[in-house]
Amino acid sequence: MWDTSKDYRLMVALKSVELFRRTLETGSFRGQWKKKLALTTAGEIERTLQGILYSYLEPGELAGSPEIEGVMEKLDVIVEALGGEDWAMKFASEAGKDDREKVEENIARVRFFLNTIGNLKKRLMLGKIADPVIGVDILAGEVMSVGGHPGADKLQVCNVNIGGRALKVVTNDPDVREGDRVAVALLPPENFMGITSEGMFLGVEGVLRDVKGEPGEMPRGMPLEALNEARNLVEEFLKS
Repeated sequence: MWDTSKDYRLMVALKSVELFRRTLETGSFRGQWKKKLALTTAGEIERTLQGILYSYLEPGELAGSPEIEGVMEKLDVIVEALGGEDWAMKFASEAGKDDREKVEENIARVRFFLNTIGNLKKRLMLGKIADPVIGVDILAGEVMSVGGHPGADKLQVCNVNIGGRALKVVTNDPDVREGDRVAVALLPPENFMGITSEGMFLGVEGVLRDVKGEPGEMPRGMPLEALNEARNLVEEFLKS
């Protein structure tokens, strides 16, 4: 019997719904979209996840359950309520000069929610894993560009290809270069002096820069200690 009440995948998923709802309620998104429908549907997802939190089903069985399938269908409803597949571009284009930074941060938070829920089934199919990092996606990526942070000399802003889309990561490792093959934890977004980072590079003493695996796939052959900081950040997110 699997203790679903302690499954990090479900706990992080529930917390991501809470973050999503708080984000929409800030009122920073302009334009025509169905806020009430998005919030109502998020509430339905939340109740479903709360219901299966104490189901004690095996992860594989849970992954194929009608409840999880229903969550995936509701996620499609939310995307349409936000404005369709190009919702992020629409919200960014509607942002005023004074609130652009906040809108970009909130777009990243919505993406975190959509990704966390959207890939929940895949993470459940990995089986019985009692590790905080299973609550988020760990993906291989390729650094497409590196630039200096406009407000911090010791930070770099990287655009990373993770398969289906690009991801922005802020790092303090000065050795990261374009073309590096990295491992990225898709963590709750964090604002670093005006720039929102959507994830964190994994590493031990510096960023891993020759990771095996195609962008968007799970990295192969990483040292386990490279996951330590991501574990800590997942735990912090759950306590926030």
